[in-house]
Amino acid sequence: MKAVILAAGKGTRMGALTEAVPKPMLSVWGKPILEHILLGLRAADIHEVCIITGWKAEVIESHFGDGERLGLRIGYVRQAVQDGTGKAPELAREFVGDDDFLLTYGDILVRPETYRQMRNRWVSGHFGGLLTVTEGQDVTKGGLNFFDASFHLTRLVEKPSAVQLEKLRRDGWLKPGEPVWYNAGIYIFRPDLYSFTARLERSPRGEFELTDAISAMAAAGQTVAGVAIEGRWVDVRDPQVLASLEAGGL
Repeated sequence: MKAVILAAGKGTRMGALTEAVPKPMLSVWGKPILEHILLGLRAADIHEVCIITGWKAEVIESHFGDGERLGLRIGYVRQAVQDGTGKAPELAREFVGDDDFLLTYGDILVRPETYRQMRNRWVSGHFGGLLTVTEGQDVTKGGLNFFDASFHLTRLVEKPSAVQLEKLRRDGWLKPGEPVWYNAGIYIFRPDLYSFTARLERSPRGEFELTDAISAMAAAGQTVAGVAIEGRWVDVRDPQVLASLEAGGL
């Protein structure tokens, strides 16, 4: 299995912190966020990595080089146009080849065991894709996921509004006392993901959404497995989250 890391964005919510470095290179516990991710992948026996760079790409590329220092083989593809999460993975198409691959954003921190947990779930069945979820997050800022009894995806709603959430409650999708599953932004796919990203159209936000490709995959009859993340999951989205991490509060 290979890995693709999306690390092209500037991280505008970080303000001045990302004027000189991309957000995945901000330091947490003495290492760049991205280095924590790479070490976790290595612990899960994933050694071939493609990093999609963009803003201040040279900072990432010069720091990690070919990955030998970390016991990895790292390559890079630069993303010139920021047009959404649905098209960014296509830049790694040649790197992926015929292999399955783990896809993650470069600003999400989890325990290293999470990547192994994902791999174990992946090999337990024949899935078209796998997505991770976590509880207790504000689903209006991400994807809201619904699963059947086997924890296979049945529906995905991207950044639902308050009106949509109320309708989901009325229609029985959201039920009191049941978990609300927030998309955690780490996935495993087969290469045929690209047949779905190729057909994406821009969302109302004007971007190509990866979640639209996943929804299309499920609608086409492919089984998308879910994995509930155990323990730490942090989207390092703003300076307050970064400060809490450094203070040991998350």
